This record gives sequence, structure tokens and C-alpha cells, in this order.
Amino acid sequence: MAEHTPRRDQPRLRPAPLLFEPAEAASDPEHFFDLESIDDPRALLERATELTLAFRAAADRATEFQAVAAAQLADPRRFDRLTPADIAERAEWTEDYAKKMVEFGRDLMRGGEGGSSGHADPV
Repeated sequence: MAEHTPRRDQPRLRPAPLLFEPAEAASDPEHFFDLESIDDPRALLERATELTLAFRAAADRATEFQAVAAAQLADPRRFDRLTPADIAERAEWTEDYAKKMVEFGRDLMRGGEGGSSGHADPV
């Protein structure tokens, strides 16, 4: 799996609302958040950009939650703690990346560099 890197010094974006697609629309490979029905290129660019920013913000936030979970799982105070190799296997990461994500998660939990106001870079 590819390693994802949060961006440093970028403000957290407020994602556009992601409306869930009806099951019948989601099953159509040509259908994507109704973008194919927008004829005006200006409107298409605007909505596609909103979706792009929303997905980036969601991916960044999910990465932060992954890091916090990795740090919690690796906490030496836990009797059932996992090694970086175990975490890497579960998350489909390399062991080196798992170690970095554990540190990133620890920083986030301490309210450090990543905190809730920005992004830290685990690599």
C-alpha cells in the first residue's frame, strides 16, 4: 500500500459536504457524485474542485486517526501492545512507516506539532 504523507504547514480545509450516493447510482461506473450530469464547465470545475478538497481533507484526517491508533496500539503501558511490525502488517504499511506513524500519533496525542491546528509529517 502506498505511504500517505500529511502536508506540513497547510491549514485544515473544511470539506464540502459529501452526499452519499444512492446504491443504484454508485453501481454505475460512469456515475460519480453526479458530476457527469453537469454540463457547464465552470460549474463542473467548481464542484469537482470542492470534491477534490473534501477528499484531501478527509484523507488527511483519516491519516491522523491512523497515527493515533498506531500510537495507542504501540503504547508500552498496554499489556497487549503491538510491535511496529504487527502494526505494519495490520495497516499494510512497511515497518519503517509504522514506526514513523507511531511517533506522529504520539505527537498528535501530546498536542505537539500536528495537534489539532495543523499537520505533522510522519516521514
